[in-house]
Amino acid sequence: MAALAEKPHTTRRLLLASDAEDEHSELARILANAGSVESISIFDLPDHPASDFSGVVVDIDLQSVEAVQRVRKKLTGKAYQAMPRLFVLADALHHGSAQAWALGATDTIQRPFDPESILHRIRHAFPEKPQDERTSAAKILSKGVAAAQAVMVKIFERLPAGIPLTIDDLLQAETEILKALRKSSLKEWLIAVSKHHKRSYRHTLLVTGYAVAFAQYLGMREEDQRRVARAALSHNVGMAFIPVTILDKTTELTPEESAIVAGHARLGYDALREQGGFPGEVLDVALHHHELLDGTGYPENLTSERISDIVRIITLVDTYTTLVEARGDAPPLSPVRAFAALERLEGKIDTALLHAFRPVAFGS
Repeated sequence: MAALAEKPHTTRRLLLASDAEDEHSELARILANAGSVESISIFDLPDHPASDFSGVVVDIDLQSVEAVQRVRKKLTGKAYQAMPRLFVLADALHHGSAQAWALGATDTIQRPFDPESILHRIRHAFPEKPQDERTSAAKILSKGVAAAQAVMVKIFERLPAGIPLTIDDLLQAETEILKALRKSSLKEWLIAVSKHHKRSYRHTLLVTGYAVAFAQYLGMREEDQRRVARAALSHNVGMAFIPVTILDKTTELTPEESAIVAGHARLGYDALREQGGFPGEVLDVALHHHELLDGTGYPENLTSERISDIVRIITLVDTYTTLVEARGDAPPLSPVRAFAALERLEGKIDTALLHAFRPVAFGS
């Protein structure tokens, strides 16, 4: 038992996914001697695990069809392919080992637990992450958030003062944002940007995170991911010209105030067009991100055949973000309730995109 007293390796981070709230506590205590442990429900397995996880330990009832289907859907995805996966087997389960291998296990252990054996396997199969690699991931996330926030400053503080926003401002930021979401996770991005005290900044930063994560989940080409990033960053540029008293209002807007806010789409488009140098899709998104497929959106009441794919993506993400973020005039909705609200907008938003967005929304 001497090995159990060993100081945990702080550079080995383990993800323990279980379908039982209490039964995995013994395993978590054992694993803590090999590294830091993050325990989650099997139903909360992220689509894109953080890059600093050394491996995932799966402790589920392999006789549960629902649990097995959930694990299969997650662990067979590209994001988990390079990650070691250790499955816990019940000793009375026949053919459990074969089923675990079919689900992508790289090793298995059985109950009752032998702590020494488990730690030996963990240390052998789950490599430690070099400390500088973990630090690097955190720095990359920080640089991405800082780059996006710098664009917010240029939009909401300098642009109203007559200092123009340029396409180069977006191009410089998008590189750092793509890196950040590729090296960390959407959840970490959302946590970082949700701390911003300015609501107008925070909303655009959240939309940008969701939009880029969605583009990466869809497997878009690098250039298309960049197009989505720059469109998301600048989609709400017109809000810079709306009075702060309206933007920061914590109660429901009056009809007159709502009309002023609705004018932001045209204001943003005009500002970017007058500056020049912005690609067509950026202008398109700035003007049309509140258009709906049935023609009931604004400012031009476009119908589906006139609404581009990139506008549909930003509209979907923008609407979802509005529902789940903390606002002064309405409590945030859970991802489940927000997604259900979007499903009720059938005919107004792109249903195929909405279904594709589900793993991103629930995995965050």
